[in-house]
Amino acid sequence: MALLPTRKTTVLVSIFSATLLISACQPKSDTKNEQKSTTTPATQTSIPALKAKVVAVKLPKNKLCLEDGCTTYNFQSVETNQPWIDAYFSERIKKADPNAFANLPDQAVKLPARMPQDGQSMIYVRYLGQNYNLASFELFTYTYSAGAAHGMYHKEYVIFDLAHKKHVTVADLIQTGKEETLLDRLYSYNQSWLDEHSISREKLKLSDNYYYGNDGIVFVYPLYELASYAQGLTELTLPYDQAKDVIKPEYLPSQPVVQSP
Repeated sequence: MALLPTRKTTVLVSIFSATLLISACQPKSDTKNEQKSTTTPATQTSIPALKAKVVAVKLPKNKLCLEDGCTTYNFQSVETNQPWIDAYFSERIKKADPNAFANLPDQAVKLPARMPQDGQSMIYVRYLGQNYNLASFELFTYTYSAGAAHGMYHKEYVIFDLAHKKHVTVADLIQTGKEETLLDRLYSYNQSWLDEHSISREKLKLSDNYYYGNDGIVFVYPLYELASYAQGLTELTLPYDQAKDVIKPEYLPSQPVVQSP
């Protein structure tokens, strides 16, 4: 699994610039990420080497106009050698913006003439890498509604257990009865930043969004939850040496990390 750089916040400008660059490009159907399959010595369970490529999501039309404005769609997903992963992201994208798939007839826009009438909806799925039985993906969404002051974006990291063919949630990740201990350590390690933003231990809740960083497990908080919009998504790190007795062993990185191209 790719280990991503750890940082306290993600700056909107850099993310949005990267998003615009991606949206200007066609999906690369020949891009693949491959690793050699591995076997657990104790159980001889074969773990598949994941292969993934970017694919464009087919829509009835790329622009839809309703009374509250027009929306241009740009969706990209992944095609892997694991159909259950492909189906997972297909369902997530359809639920995220059902209008894009409904093949609705265009309507006359009824916004005031001075108000922008065009909006955007972008969804990108990106394969990050594999670490033995764990495969990491990023689900990026950006929406701008016609007439809004600014767009809203989010990055969700999706971790799959390839051995059991399941999405590993935060609830799956933590050992029974260890959530408060984890929060205590998360607060202590990130206390300087949290104090600067007037967030006490009592106010700190555990995010349901995480990835494996260079120095530890990184919990990602949505816009506005812990900081201002301008400061972006907040990221708090739990160092690996503090995670060993609170995170289930099967969900701690144990193999050399394979960086995706």
